Amino acid sequence: MTAPAIRDDLRQWQQALRAQFPIVTGHPELAYLDSAATAQKPQAVLDAVQTYLTTSNANAARGTYTWANRTTELVERTRERVARFLGDDQPERSAVHFTGGTTEGLRTIARDWLPVFLRDGDEIVVPDADHQANIEPWWETQRLLAREGVRVRVVPMPYQSGSGDYDHRALAERAGPRTRFVATTHVHHVYGGDMNVQRIRRAVGPDAVICLDAAQSVGHLPVSVAELDVDFVVFSGHKALALPGTGAVWARQARGPAFTPGGWSGTPNTVGIASLEAALDWLDAAGVERVERWTVALAARLTEGLRHLDAYEILGCPLSLAADSAVQRRQGIVTLRHRAIDSGDLGFILFSHGFMVRSDNHCQGDAGEKTGSVRVSLHVYNTVEEIDRLLSVLASLQ
Repeated sequence: MTAPAIRDDLRQWQQALRAQFPIVTGHPELAYLDSAATAQKPQAVLDAVQTYLTTSNANAARGTYTWANRTTELVERTRERVARFLGDDQPERSAVHFTGGTTEGLRTIARDWLPVFLRDGDEIVVPDADHQANIEPWWETQRLLAREGVRVRVVPMPYQSGSGDYDHRALAERAGPRTRFVATTHVHHVYGGDMNVQRIRRAVGPDAVICLDAAQSVGHLPVSVAELDVDFVVFSGHKALALPGTGAVWARQARGPAFTPGGWSGTPNTVGIASLEAALDWLDAAGVERVERWTVALAARLTEGLRHLDAYEILGCPLSLAADSAVQRRQGIVTLRHRAIDSGDLGFILFSHGFMVRSDNHCQGDAGEKTGSVRVSLHVYNTVEEIDRLLSVLASLQ
């Protein structure tokens, strides 16, 4: 078995960045492999948080003194920063609203925008094998409208058998003139695949609204709303190196009414917003393209090693397992099962060897996997040595 080579210049770049994560360098005996759940924070983000709390902590848009003005400017500046990070080439037409994370952002769209947009007899497409956060809100909308006498048909997103990828041809057959809204995912949180969002647009036509769950892509790979013809992009700050409790909804404001969260706007998570601005600055300086290249290379190394171990099943597209595969679209997420060891037990065994992974059903919808699995999710601070050591431990459990 020959492990895929990783260029020396990319290794040196990664070593310099890894050194900027205190929790990682402070625990060299541990390998954190759970970044799809939450990412660790670089020193620049921690410094930005401390600086804000010790120099400018105040409420936003509620005072005229210096600290309040600085905080108000921070919030508005970070809105612009998010749009720029997402490659928005028409920010004057779009809007950015801060939320507590992806789940809250999706629920805000489902609660405050979608009921106004839909009419009796309309259809919405729901990806029932994706994360629950991108499933339950849309069913809640359907139930809410049903109580008001508005009938909305939920169309299950079709999937390709065995791969977890969307079946875009089947979707084109299911979609019709009443298909008004499509919920979709950019990178699948279990299968690790890029879900080919551009094909969704071709399948459903130019008029349907597409809402993109980008929790596993923003901060991990380049995301350009100028190239993705979607109407909403929702992501969590804590998976993009910022603090927990912050996220954003980017709205194109092109199809349907303008997106405005309902209710009174209370105090924003200003320290979280400060951390998000610093995280996006850090990612831009590091180069998100390189972050993707590094995590994809590690995932390829892991899948290449795993496919030689008969005791394991790797979830997701089987054609993308080989490192030299022409269809390698697996991002920095590799999910596996041992054919004889329960996933929960395997998670405990791996932690006893210093590996922190997730082992359960990963909050997947009812149309997803019925059996638990172990998910290895990577970020820029993970190393080749961690992957090789993990493969060695997994091989010992054959």
